[in-house]
Amino acid sequence: MAMARRNFICVLGGGAIVAAGAALAVPRLDAMPASAIEGWSGPKAEERDPRRRAIAWAILAPNPHNMQSWLVDLKRPDEIVLYVDRDRLLPETDPFGRQIVVGQGAFLELLSLALAAEGYRADMALFPEGEFAMDRIDGRPVARVRLVKDPAIKVDPLFAQVPRRRSTKTPYEARPLTEAHRQALIAVHNAASALPLGFAVSDGRAGDLRDIATKASDVEMHTPRTHKESIDRLRIGAAQIAANRDGLVLNGPGVWFARQLGLVTHEKAMTPGTTAWQSGRDFILAPYANAMSFGWITAPSNRRSAQVVAGRAYARLNLKATELGVAMQPHSQALQEYPEMADLYRAIHKTTITAEGLTVQMFFRLGYADIPGPAPRRLPDSIVMS
Repeated sequence: MAMARRNFICVLGGGAIVAAGAALAVPRLDAMPASAIEGWSGPKAEERDPRRRAIAWAILAPNPHNMQSWLVDLKRPDEIVLYVDRDRLLPETDPFGRQIVVGQGAFLELLSLALAAEGYRADMALFPEGEFAMDRIDGRPVARVRLVKDPAIKVDPLFAQVPRRRSTKTPYEARPLTEAHRQALIAVHNAASALPLGFAVSDGRAGDLRDIATKASDVEMHTPRTHKESIDRLRIGAAQIAANRDGLVLNGPGVWFARQLGLVTHEKAMTPGTTAWQSGRDFILAPYANAMSFGWITAPSNRRSAQVVAGRAYARLNLKATELGVAMQPHSQALQEYPEMADLYRAIHKTTITAEGLTVQMFFRLGYADIPGPAPRRLPDSIVMS
């Protein structure tokens, strides 16, 4: 969960004028630390190992709660073995690890694009030691990637969008996705994936999905253990962001002043009725007030390999959307598999007309908005196993 920075200025009551005036005077106060987002510039110029260069791009992939739950083994030459970092799971909101595995797929897609840019084909074997059980993630690898030098390989045009792609969580303009952009997204998806891709654009079904997304966000916030999982991963202020370089972030001048007044703490963000809690709720729900366009990716099963393939497909869509100037935000709440979300989980499958036996793996909002700044990223070396 991330909270609106400007909202805190609006709700400070008698302190609003002072806070707003000071914020205008010191716009860089509590700014995003440069060290936390340096990874968006790509690999260091002096890095010569094509695997490490590719990893520096792959770590920019979308992933749940920005936990960056990836580990790579580089012990064997010309090989990258990907594992899940089991210290970075989401046991309350993602009890079976489905979203975490989807995030592994997003990583693999960006890795493949980055290796192609280095002149290598990525020969990829998913779950070479067998797939995880459906109720747990174990220590077996997600993928073994062998680098094969290929002079005929071409750089995918989507690779240029890797440092520009975002998950845009702010409200979008009050206009639907254009038909031209919908068709362009369908084309790039169908060229690389056989998974069904669906859209609801400015129609009754879009309204139903907007209602489901809003209710699902509310359920997550009103379920103490799932809300706490987000708050535990919330980095408040530049110092915490710089120290962690992951998770959900809350910073800026308005936030800084609210912290000085004691209005924003992790404890208060957990407590309904406080400024911090209400502002967090407003930030999460506000983008859905006028949401007109949604998309979803389904898979013929909920097997681990299908989750990885869905993550790869979503990453490509996100890159194409970036190229088109289309904003995109994954909505995970209604797809979460804990008891309190069960009714909405069924509702989203029904509303997307997903046939029995298929699973909605990704659900996302689409539209048009200003491009936000990048989210924090860990150092690429931090995911390399020693």
